[in-house]
Amino acid sequence: MLARIQLRHLEAFHAVMMSGSITGAAALLHVTQPAVSATIKHFEQRLGFTLFRRQGGRLVPTPEARTLLPEVQDIFGRVAGLERFSQDLAEGLQGSLAIAASSPIANAWLAQAVAEFVKTRPKIRISLQSMDSNLITERLINEQVDLGVAFSPGDHDAIHSLPMGHAELSCIFPEPHPLAAFPSIAAEDLLPYPVITYVPQALLRRCLTGFLDCPLNIQVEVATSMTGIVLAFHGAGVALVESSLLNALPVHGLTSRPLTPEIQVHSHVLWSTLRPQTELSRTFVRHLTSSSFPSG
Repeated sequence: MLARIQLRHLEAFHAVMMSGSITGAAALLHVTQPAVSATIKHFEQRLGFTLFRRQGGRLVPTPEARTLLPEVQDIFGRVAGLERFSQDLAEGLQGSLAIAASSPIANAWLAQAVAEFVKTRPKIRISLQSMDSNLITERLINEQVDLGVAFSPGDHDAIHSLPMGHAELSCIFPEPHPLAAFPSIAAEDLLPYPVITYVPQALLRRCLTGFLDCPLNIQVEVATSMTGIVLAFHGAGVALVESSLLNALPVHGLTSRPLTPEIQVHSHVLWSTLRPQTELSRTFVRHLTSSSFPSG
C-alpha cells in the first residue's frame, strides 16, 4: 500500500513549481532550503518517481511533476476556498439561519429586517417560518430553528430571551370610514360597528381583555393579523389587530388609529441555551438590536 501523502509534501512541491527553485520555495514557505529539499525528497519516495532534475544548475520539473501540478493546484484552490468559507463563517457572512416567528412579526418588521440583512450577505441562506408563539419554544428546544421572535419571552429554562421593542394594537378600517375623523379610538367609539379581532385562544386577544369589556359587536374572529386586515379591506368591519404589518406593507385604501388607552405588545428574540449560537446567529441578533425594526 502507498504511504500517505501529507499536506506539507504538497506545499513544498507547489512552492517549488511556482517559484522555479528550492531557494524561492523556501522564501515562500518561510522555511530553510534544506527543509524544502528534504520534504521534496520524502515526497518523491512516497510517490515512487522523481519530481525534479538538475540541468545546468537549474531545477527542471519532470513530465510526471508537470502532470501532477494541476491536481495539486486544484487541491490548493479548494483549500483557499475553505479558508474563505471559514472566514465568512467566522464573520457571519456565510451559512444558513432558521428563524421561527409569530405571524404578525414574521410578515412585518422581521421580514424587513431579513431583507436588509441578506442584501449585504449574498452567501447566506435564511429560512423564515411564521407560526403560533406556543410552537416557537418547542422548535428551539428541538434544535429545529436557530432563533425565535415572539410576543412572549419563552417559558422555559433553556430559552434565553432578549427584549426587542414594542408594537401596538390598533383599529384598522377603510379610509372613508367615519372613525377616520378620530385621532384615537376608544372602545365606546366602536359600538356602532362590526368588529374583527383575534380568536379567544390567540395570545394577542389577551392583550385586548380590558378593551373588550365593552359589549362590542365582534362579528369575525381571526387567528392572524393579516386575515383581520384583509377582512377590513373588504368591508367586513373594523379590525382590532397588531398593526406593524400595515406599517411595513401599506395597503391602499386602509388606514389605522391607535387605541385609547394605548395597548402595546412587546417583541422578544429567543434562542436555546442547549447549544452555542453560531456567529451568523449572533450577527443577525446584533442586526436586529441595532435597528428600529420592532417599533410599530
